[in-house]
Amino acid sequence: MQQINPDNYQQQLDEKLSNLTSDFAGLSLPNIAVYPSEPLNFRMRAEFRIWHDNGQAHYAMNKPGENRPYIIKDFPIGSKQINQLMPGLLVEINKSEVLSRRLFTAEFLTTQSGEALITLIYHKVLNEEWQDAALQLQEILGVAIIGRSRKQKTVLDRDFVIEKLQVSGKNYQYQQVETGFTQPNAGVNQKMLSWALDQSATCSGDLLELYCGNGNFTCVLAQNFDKVLATEISKLSVRSAEYNLAANNVDNVTIVRMSSEEFTEALNGVRPFRRLKGIDLGSYKFTTIFVDPPRAGLDDETVALVKRFDNIIYISCNPSTLKTNLESIIETHTIERFAVFDQFPYTHHLESGVLLKKK
Repeated sequence: MQQINPDNYQQQLDEKLSNLTSDFAGLSLPNIAVYPSEPLNFRMRAEFRIWHDNGQAHYAMNKPGENRPYIIKDFPIGSKQINQLMPGLLVEINKSEVLSRRLFTAEFLTTQSGEALITLIYHKVLNEEWQDAALQLQEILGVAIIGRSRKQKTVLDRDFVIEKLQVSGKNYQYQQVETGFTQPNAGVNQKMLSWALDQSATCSGDLLELYCGNGNFTCVLAQNFDKVLATEISKLSVRSAEYNLAANNVDNVTIVRMSSEEFTEALNGVRPFRRLKGIDLGSYKFTTIFVDPPRAGLDDETVALVKRFDNIIYISCNPSTLKTNLESIIETHTIERFAVFDQFPYTHHLESGVLLKKK
């Protein structure tokens, strides 16, 4: 597996910045604001293969394209809590044939606020004997345990953690559900939220947000707008977003479970949607659109949609698709701000943030 050396952190970040600057050379970027990560213990979630050898279970990972597992003893990029839980969990698994038999994956979800959730995934039915053993494990480790197998999910206590983040001096809390998408690097996520809040400070009017997830950005950005209409396709994420809006006392947001493509059709009057019943799209005075799409970026129809707004705030996890989208968007908008967030140190991945304003 790749060696993690914090002494090389700045070098790896500089290399990614150099590559991005070269790739975006034709777009006349403003000065790039750089937001680094902590070099160690930055990742709040992790997934490990469980490798069984000579009657003992081990944590293991695979290199891309290889089947041979690499046994690992620790996980330096993982949160301190993950590293504290790893050895204790393994000891208990190896002490219990019920817990270890046909176990093939262990997943950790932790928070800066000290909560943790462990999911154990099996190739077997989880019966009462497993539940009794897992309840004992939960008590020993002091964290919530979930068991999964084919078409089965056994929740012993709860299936979520509550993360607490501080953004520009204000505290926020977020329900993060097991299997739901969350930003893995909580420290960098706080920097992304602060940056987005600053960029939207002078936008006013109403905000349209696509791909809102669990309301990560929504809860923070809503204070800068009169009304917010946010869309998300995942039922799980919509439920968490509604929970998080209430938990953070945000009352000017309406969430609609729709894809960006569907909402574009609705806004263009292509066809009606029952999920928009009771929502008067014409009553919104949208000045700004916020997008945080998956790695595939924005489709052509959504690019055409965002170009209709005065202000565009674009968070991207894929510089390649971001560049493609920007090559079209700059026909109508200028790039006012550009930032990079090292969400995934020691990988080629780099998160970006762009503020664009209509010409």
